[in-house]
Amino acid sequence: MGSRRRPPSAEVVVDMTARVGTVRLANPVMTASGTAGHGTELGAYFELSRLGAVVVKSLSAEPWSGNPAPRLLPVPGGMLNSVGLQNPGVAAWLTKDLPDLARAGARVVVSVWGRSAADYAEVGRRLAQGLTGPAPRPSTGAGPPPVIAVEANISCPNIEDRQRMFAHSVEGAQAALRALAEALEPAGLPIWAKLSPNVTDLVVIARAALAGGASGLTLVNTMMGMAIDPTSGLARLGAGGGGLSGPALHPVAVRAVYECRCAFPAAAIVGVGGIVTGRDAAELLAAGADAVQVGTATFADPRAPVRVLEELRAWCASEGIESLAQLSGRSQRVAAARSAVPRVG
Repeated sequence: MGSRRRPPSAEVVVDMTARVGTVRLANPVMTASGTAGHGTELGAYFELSRLGAVVVKSLSAEPWSGNPAPRLLPVPGGMLNSVGLQNPGVAAWLTKDLPDLARAGARVVVSVWGRSAADYAEVGRRLAQGLTGPAPRPSTGAGPPPVIAVEANISCPNIEDRQRMFAHSVEGAQAALRALAEALEPAGLPIWAKLSPNVTDLVVIARAALAGGASGLTLVNTMMGMAIDPTSGLARLGAGGGGLSGPALHPVAVRAVYECRCAFPAAAIVGVGGIVTGRDAAELLAAGADAVQVGTATFADPRAPVRVLEELRAWCASEGIESLAQLSGRSQRVAAARSAVPRVG
């Protein structure tokens, strides 16, 4: 069987359109929550309208100050962060940041979080009210409003379960998502549950999230980690431990996406974790993702999301891939085809 790779001179027009459940994106590359700010911060480096969507830093119902410094620490293979979900609150974001994102032509995914199921209900209620209330939805003046989905960051401490993360238990995940889904119903926006890889069986939690009201999955959030100064014995982050992101997380994300796509063939899945190059993005798409998010790479290169997009486009062209549908879920299709081949002897 010959290689699909084409010579550089053979131009292939790649249809980069992506679908994440009911959401249609011009291309599959988004920013990752927590790495691109609450608004147009990355707009100084590229046009935000070039991306499939901008995923804003997680918002809560009320302003939250976050964790003590230091909050970020480069480590081999990535970065530890302990920002602590600092944010201005959803009402302030709706007033100050969303209009700027709309004027920039960005499509927006709103990430939200809470420390109890009631918190998720409240942030959902305030978000829905801000998007559907008497004041007109912020827009560019033409076309639909820029908010296309809500990402539920349920990888947060749950004060109702002794600080255990919502995403670490079936009951916690379902409670948070049911509360959020009910509150968001007037806005009619799909919910993507962002899950933690720090569990024994991610598929079990993913099933609970989908049953609880999520229409899609974002895989994965950071892994728990820690760094200690051996001389002083003190933790190197102000809050002690933190979340590990970057290239070291990539194989974990690939496996999470692959296993969840096998378990939930019809679910919307967004892959995130350690994407630095277009080939990294292609790997997550082949594992079963419908779209991807670029996060930690933006700290070293603020243009990383658009660079990854162009590299992905070039990689697809070099492989003779004319649409993302040919790439997304390729690994599952190959496995199915191999299992269908009758054995001889």
